[in-house]
Parts: sequence; C-alpha cells; structure tokens
Amino acid sequence: MNTPEITTVLGKGSAFDGKLTFEGAVRIDGDFSGEIRTQGTLIVGESAKLEAQIVAARIIIEGTVRGDITASESIEIHAPARVYGNLATPALEIQRGSLFEGNCQMDTNAHGASATNGQKRRDARPAASETVAASD
Repeated sequence: MNTPEITTVLGKGSAFDGKLTFEGAVRIDGDFSGEIRTQGTLIVGESAKLEAQIVAARIIIEGTVRGDITASESIEIHAPARVYGNLATPALEIQRGSLFEGNCQMDTNAHGASATNGQKRRDARPAASETVAASD
C-alpha cells in the first residue's frame, strides 16, 4: 500500500463531532460524527467508528463507516472493515474478510454517491440472500 505521509491523527479513544477539512493525509482511529471533505487521503483505522458523509481523493478503510462516501481517485476497504452506505468512485478494492452493505457507482466522474442499482454486499461469508442451495 502506497500511503502518503500522515499529517494529522485523531487517536484511539478520542471523539469528534463536526466538520473536518484538511490537506494531505489524515488517519482517524477514534470516533467521528459529521462531515469530512478533502482533496487528500483519509485513512480510517481498525478501531475507528465513523458516522459521516465523506468526500476525498483517496479513502482507505479498516474500521467501521456508516454514511455515503465519494472518492475522486479510489476507495480501499481492507479487512476487517465494515462499511454501510453508498460509494461513488472510479476505483474500488474490497478485501476478503471485510463487509460492504450499500450501493456502489463506479465511473470516472464520481461526483455523488447516489447509485440506484441493487444493493451490493461483500463479506467473507455469504448473506442468506446470496446463499445458493443445490437441488436434486
């Protein structure tokens, strides 16, 4: 993973409610509620819990995020991440062992996370609706 130098950290055990804007790269390991906007990189650590609308160039998620996410470059969902919301990005990576529930819109002009296609889910184990039963 080619991660830029992290300029700011919201550490484990901390909590923030509001609007966060920044340049460069920020790592969040605590709790955050509100809105995040940047032309930089957001890294959501494994212990992080976010309830936020997120707009960034690049987003790397290892923790839990609830809310719509728009990335102009890419979204990476690494295990054991849990993501609940709509995604809009030109490039998406979801690792085995992570979970994504919501809609995803992938195109080169990811301006809004308002995908209308059916729900997508990726997990290490299939959801009941994804389980295929063999018949005789």
